[in-house]
Amino acid sequence: MHALRHLFASVLLDAGESVKALAQYLGHSDPGFTLRVYTHLMPTSHERTRRAIDGFLTEQAQAAA
Repeated sequence: MHALRHLFASVLLDAGESVKALAQYLGHSDPGFTLRVYTHLMPTSHERTRRAIDGFLTEQAQAAA
């Protein structure tokens, strides 16, 4: 059961689900607890962040041109 719970959390985090929503799905009252337990499952978050910022800056540059 523990492995299935970890799989569920890792799939949702990798898909970009918010930690607050995941905490609710897992029955945690504190999203901070969820983040502390499952943060190691977010290896692609840095790449997602870079893509989001790059996309935003590209849009801003195109709008200004």
